Parts: sequence; C-alpha cells; structure tokens
Amino acid sequence: MPTINVVDFEGRTLEELALSDEVFGARLHVPAMHQVVVAHLANKRQGTHSVKTRAEVSGGGKKPWKQKKTGRARHGSTRSPIWVHGGVAHGPHPRDYHQKVNKKVRRLAMLSALSMKVRDQEFTVVKSFDFDKPSTKAAKGFMEAINAQKALVVFHADGCNIIKSVRNIPGAKVINVASINVYDLLNSKNVVVTPEVVARLEEVYAR
Repeated sequence: MPTINVVDFEGRTLEELALSDEVFGARLHVPAMHQVVVAHLANKRQGTHSVKTRAEVSGGGKKPWKQKKTGRARHGSTRSPIWVHGGVAHGPHPRDYHQKVNKKVRRLAMLSALSMKVRDQEFTVVKSFDFDKPSTKAAKGFMEAINAQKALVVFHADGCNIIKSVRNIPGAKVINVASINVYDLLNSKNVVVTPEVVARLEEVYAR
C-alpha cells in the first residue's frame, strides 16, 4: 500500500496518508492512457471547418473562351480549383471527430495516470487550502514551497478562492475533482490535492 506525506500550506510535513493500492498503486497501462488522451483531444475539436467547392463559389457561369483555336488550354469555368478565386478540391467540411472509449478503458487509464504520478513523486497532498480571500501571491509561495512546477490543483468543494488564486500562475491549472481527466494529469508536472480529493477518487475508482 503506497503512502504519501500530507503537508501544510507552508510545505511542512504534518502526517502520513495511506493510499489505496488499487487506485494509486495500479500497474501502468500506457496503451489505455494513449487511447483516452487521443479521444479527449479529438472530442474537443469543434469540426466546424469548411471550404467551398466549385459548385458553391460565386461566378463561373460563362465559359472563359471558346473551346478551340485560341492557342490556350480548354476551360469551362473560371471557378475551377486550378483558377484563382476558384473552388477548393477535396477540402475540409464539417464533421464529427467524436471517439468513444469504453468505461473500463477510461477507468484503467485514470488508475494508470494517478499511480504514475504517485510513483514518480509528482503527487502532493495538502491538508487544506488556507485562502481567506483570493491571493495569487500566497498560492505562488505555496507552489514554491513544495517545488511544484506546471501544477494541476484539484479541489473538492468551495473552490472560488482557489480558482482565483491559482489561475494567474503561469503553467498552473485548477479543476474540481468531478472534472479530473487523464489528459490534465499527464499534461501537468505536479498534481496537488487535498485529503478530501483523495477520498473521493478512492470512492469512485476503487471496486
């Protein structure tokens, strides 16, 4: 069973927290993490890109010149793709990029990502976020105290002060535990959570 130190807002170690071996000590499954990240990025695409074909651009109703005896190549329309201001051949059109990932694969990827962060000592548990009011200076001081770079801060409830304190720190991101995902975990260098977040993750992902 993996264990991790719980620190205060100044970075001092307070106690040791035992983590669920099923959630934070799972075997890494790289293909599952790769599949989930690819699907996550694909699902964020709007798919609204579009170009006009030669049938959709305006003009081109008249034949530019007669077919024969001009010494020039034959053309039937000035809106052919080879003409300036012509239509686009084989261009992009609106489409849905959504990729479905099975629930078991998503769970396996999440367990792998969390376990990797704990194994690589890039997972920090803070007793609580002591914010009486939003303070980027206090949040930055805490990040420096625990040596967190490009941190992902995960809160459990009432995160208004946390969001306003962390969002202006370059490279940092703050999300609710309900929105935690594999992409953000892998895209961050350090993950900062509270014991409540750990309990919630164990409640959701432990069988």
